[in-house]
Amino acid sequence: MRPTLPAPDPGAAVQAAARLGYPVALKTTAPHLRHRADLGGVRLDLADETQLRQAYRELTETLGGPAELQPVVQAMVPRGVDTVVRAAIDPAVGAVLSFGLAGVASELLGDTAHRLVPATDRDASELIRTIRAAPLLFGWRGSAPVDTTALEELLLRVSRLVDDHPEVVGVGLEPVVVAQHGLTVLDASVRLAPPPPRSDLGPRRLPSY
Repeated sequence: MRPTLPAPDPGAAVQAAARLGYPVALKTTAPHLRHRADLGGVRLDLADETQLRQAYRELTETLGGPAELQPVVQAMVPRGVDTVVRAAIDPAVGAVLSFGLAGVASELLGDTAHRLVPATDRDASELIRTIRAAPLLFGWRGSAPVDTTALEELLLRVSRLVDDHPEVVGVGLEPVVVAQHGLTVLDASVRLAPPPPRSDLGPRRLPSY
């Protein structure tokens, strides 16, 4: 997670940015606006105090007051591709690992890939290559390819977390910004609950005759 400071008013936002260093991002943390960049709740690459104050004014005039929006100032991360990594329990098949790009277009088209947990190296590789928007990760139209090796490692780590700890019934990493070198998880949630009952008694093996 990148360093983040509360910004209950424009002055506090300016002080936070001075501590973190420009450029910064200004975003709302209100539950109904989280991950809704399409509504204008996130302003990126604010290079100085003038841009920050203008973004703060626009944010509060458009979406509501500071008490409702709960704005924060966050240090910017290296530019990259915004992705989403999730894991959840499906009653029919057990734990499932999911991957897609962040944004309305991916959600609208259902452009998400899924694999069962525990995921293998091959599963992780296939997850990021089978979505329709995968070319954006590999240098589409001359853009720089991002660090898919780091992304595959993150997928395997999430799979291992869910597989090793049955009480973890949900994981959401959104967005995960994958840059040319490395990645940054900007928001993470983990849901805990009593582990669901298991009908299997251990690893499956072919019978020997």
